[in-house]
Amino acid sequence: MLLNADDLDAMWVCLRENCVIDDATGAEKMNYEDFCHIATVCTEQIGQKCKRFFSPSNFMKFEKDDSGRIAILPFYLYVMRTVSLTQARIDMSELDEDSDGFLQPHEMEAYIRGLIPNLAQLRDMPTAFVQMFCRIAARKFFFFCDPHKRGKACIKKVLLSNCLQELMELHQESEEEVTDVEQAENWFSLTSAQRICDMFLALDKDTNSTLSKQELKEYADGTLTEIFIERVFDEHVRRSKVGGGNSREMDFESFLDFVLALENKDTPEGLTYLFRCLDLNGRGFLTTADIHTLFRDVHQKWIEGGNYELCIEDVRDEIWDMVKPADPLRISLSDLLSCKQGGTIASMLVDVRGFWAHDNRENLLQEEEEQVEET
Repeated sequence: MLLNADDLDAMWVCLRENCVIDDATGAEKMNYEDFCHIATVCTEQIGQKCKRFFSPSNFMKFEKDDSGRIAILPFYLYVMRTVSLTQARIDMSELDEDSDGFLQPHEMEAYIRGLIPNLAQLRDMPTAFVQMFCRIAARKFFFFCDPHKRGKACIKKVLLSNCLQELMELHQESEEEVTDVEQAENWFSLTSAQRICDMFLALDKDTNSTLSKQELKEYADGTLTEIFIERVFDEHVRRSKVGGGNSREMDFESFLDFVLALENKDTPEGLTYLFRCLDLNGRGFLTTADIHTLFRDVHQKWIEGGNYELCIEDVRDEIWDMVKPADPLRISLSDLLSCKQGGTIASMLVDVRGFWAHDNRENLLQEEEEQVEET
């Protein structure tokens, strides 16, 4: 019942041949009469399977101009996205061994492995790296679609997630040279996956495939505070069953969660991960004493870096002003999420570079504006 690539091409040709050009904007549009005519032509050329897209309710979903016309491009993109999501749903359901509507990690990895040959930007991936890539890619889906860490992600949630959209962006052939920086911004790009893998290998000094607290301290050039690294291990790293009680080390999956949280601090999932580390006493809120304790380490690194002296109390008050918590004596996770600056505040409390970026935000903004002007 799904439209294939040839069907979609035929539909686009049909839309363009039977639309009208808007004199004012030059956009290609169709009114409801055109829409019904195109439905008839498409059904003759492609068959009954395209008919469901040409329902009156679908026409009503799109923005209309004063003449009651809709643009053909948004309609066509809607058809393409529906087809793509339906195909993904079928592929995922085939891999769902127990048919419970959820994918386990190995099933998600199998789905991604099946996509690689069809994704233009991943086609040339070295065979030896495929398994590692699938682990890295699948982890992002579980970080965002399995918030309660049950070890399975809901297929419906995966289909509607930004993660799938980001992965599908790699379908597009790169028309111009894409810089390493631009590629690294997409978690699913080969550049990004190799960067994360290399980062883990560089930190793993004793090559035992796990990271100790001491090894993790070197992450991001050692700008993260000691108390934060301690809290990450307390909250997000399971204690090893072998080698004695204190042999808690971070495995690769936990490292991926750690990187995802730090690189997605402004998302509810990233901020929830970080808040558990900031909540020193596990009470579900931060007090002024917690902020003072957390920032003390940042302050120490700040002074060691040769920066000017600053008052911890002033920073604490600034954070309170930024959050404006519902309860004036404590900051909750929902306060951080609703103030829209939670990611910035988390950075200020765990990373001296994050605090530096906040302290120099006006200069950085000015530099960005100047760069935009130059381009």
